[in-house]
Amino acid sequence: MIPSLRKTNVCNSHGRSIRRAFTLALALGAGAAAARLSAAEPFHIEEATISDIQNAILAKRVTATDIVKMYLQRIKAYNGPAVNEPYGILGPITTIAHAKGINALSTLNLRPAARMQWGFDEHHGRTMTDPIDNDPNLPDALETAAQLDAYFAKTGKLMGPLHGICFALKDQYCTIDMRSTSGADVFYANDRPPFDSTFVKRLRAAGAIILAKANLSEYADGVPRSSFGGTFVNPYDTERHPGTSSAGSGTAVAANLVTCGIAEETGGSIRAPALKNSCVGIAGTEELVPRFGMIQQGIQTRVGPICRTVEDAARVLQVIAGYDSSDPLTAFAVGRLPAEPYQSFAHTKSLKGMRIGVIREYMDKKLFTKSDEESIDIVNRAIEDLKKLGATIVDPGEGGELFTKYIRALEPMLLNSAYTKAHPDLFPVDAEGKPVGDHIATLIDLVMDPSKAPGNFTIRDLGGFGGGGRGRGAVAAGGTTPAATPMNNNGEARFEYNLWLRQRGDANIKTLTDLYTKANFFNDPQFTPLKNNLMNSDKARVLDTAARMQMRFMVQEVLLNAYADMNLDAVVSPSSNIPPQKVGAPNEPTVNGRSAANWSGPGLTQGFPCITVPAGFTTVVYDRIRDPKAPPPPPGWTRGAGGFAGGDQEPTILVGPTPAVLPVGMDICGRPFSEPTLIAIAGAFEDFTHHRHPPPEFGPLPAVNN
Repeated sequence: MIPSLRKTNVCNSHGRSIRRAFTLALALGAGAAAARLSAAEPFHIEEATISDIQNAILAKRVTATDIVKMYLQRIKAYNGPAVNEPYGILGPITTIAHAKGINALSTLNLRPAARMQWGFDEHHGRTMTDPIDNDPNLPDALETAAQLDAYFAKTGKLMGPLHGICFALKDQYCTIDMRSTSGADVFYANDRPPFDSTFVKRLRAAGAIILAKANLSEYADGVPRSSFGGTFVNPYDTERHPGTSSAGSGTAVAANLVTCGIAEETGGSIRAPALKNSCVGIAGTEELVPRFGMIQQGIQTRVGPICRTVEDAARVLQVIAGYDSSDPLTAFAVGRLPAEPYQSFAHTKSLKGMRIGVIREYMDKKLFTKSDEESIDIVNRAIEDLKKLGATIVDPGEGGELFTKYIRALEPMLLNSAYTKAHPDLFPVDAEGKPVGDHIATLIDLVMDPSKAPGNFTIRDLGGFGGGGRGRGAVAAGGTTPAATPMNNNGEARFEYNLWLRQRGDANIKTLTDLYTKANFFNDPQFTPLKNNLMNSDKARVLDTAARMQMRFMVQEVLLNAYADMNLDAVVSPSSNIPPQKVGAPNEPTVNGRSAANWSGPGLTQGFPCITVPAGFTTVVYDRIRDPKAPPPPPGWTRGAGGFAGGDQEPTILVGPTPAVLPVGMDICGRPFSEPTLIAIAGAFEDFTHHRHPPPEFGPLPAVNN
């Protein structure tokens, strides 16, 4: 590895582009809007946008310190325990209907004195290894806000485009001032790393306030709990799943504990928390935002914002996007960022001239179950709204398939040896594994007549080749085999863990082995035993991602050919057909290639950009329970992935319908670096429909706002 590729280095051109965008935003009227506001009007933090907050600061109605305190009041009220823990944070849990807390935030950026003054316990302190915590170079959130207030008082100007905006960051990212352990209860000598992630530096330079670390599925495993942070839940129903590994970021935004969150996505961990919390999530082109400082940086990991509006998510993306030498992938972004700021596309009113495809592969009720139906209906209505906005909808029709012919035409040729091994009847080998006959000639026959190609070719079926993953218990790229099993361990996880630990340079935790031998782990049969995943990943001694990269190239070429052939600007589908399920409930079985998480399919996760927007709410749900007629589970049984797709398929039955008002999201996906187009579509849809509604049980605090 070339050392310079791993240094944190925000280039000057990026900083100049941010300043130009900020200056343009002010010129478009932010200052004038603030001047029109009455200083006597009370400011309400609930559902406040970036513009709302900054206009109020410019009008001198509030200060950055006021904003931090308003969020701290809500955190104090709503971030409490979310489940019953009769055996402590590491033991089995039971859910609480209408719980008073959601436990979205695991670490607060407050020095000890401020933390105690606000009444937050030591476990939420910003470090467990430095009890004095008096380094003046590491200001906490209140001190940072005071610095912003002093700057504004002196200059009458905002320090940057995110001045006074409070963030929660997924604890998968390094912050020099806060504990960074990916949710794990690991015995670091220093739980604060010696560097910030690149995007964190960019947020701070833009005037953002890092208020908290968001709870996450430990090591991004997908279940709604971690050994250090505990269990976290959905604010729309506190007995239900908050949405894959970045769920704390999504729930904190949904319940108005922060303005925006930063999530991480490998399969769907930006989009899933967004959809399950009625928020907007941007999983941008993978090469767009530097990933340096991310625990488990891998082949298809992405950094992205979750906010309550399209404009806010676009504003954050504008700050964090762009080349940095710490992440070689971002070299692809050079020359491919828009001339205008991303947020300028968020107020598009008409979609006339846009061609939007419909991924019917995930919308065929005949293939799935009652669990899928209402989400499909809601997204069908959303597609009609896109038509009303002027878009041309390219729809293969009920039961149709948008991508299948392109997959069939390209998969045998592009996956070649992997494809031939999967079809030995057509590509026979002898006892020594040598080809019998001319396999190349047979592949040419299939290219000339794709209808003769054997196998399943819907986008739901991709993933039988390559696989991989980061050894974090996630689903292998598009398949249903846990990525960390010894049979599917390409070394990526061990490489990335150990590289990150080498960069961090902790005196006690130096290797992946240390992560599972010097740590506490939760122990609950409802959830995956995380220690096993780490141990399996640690068995690898060779890094071999060739199959993953081949699969990635094939999927990208399929999508690009489909977009070009049909002249598509974007495609849409349900973010997931399955509404948030009960925490700790049995896994939703995979049906006809549809997992509980549509986004786990590789077709839309191989580095291409997607935006999730609120599409509406359910009226009923169907839930999985263990079949009462089935034999009891064996001793030592665990639920695999704890309610997330990819775990064991225990015997279950579907019960319902049960009345439930739960968010449904729509994915809008496109070509690499097509974020301006996707933001325009999402912004027009948002403005036309106004589907976002905050969780009713986590509303305003009268004592703060009156």
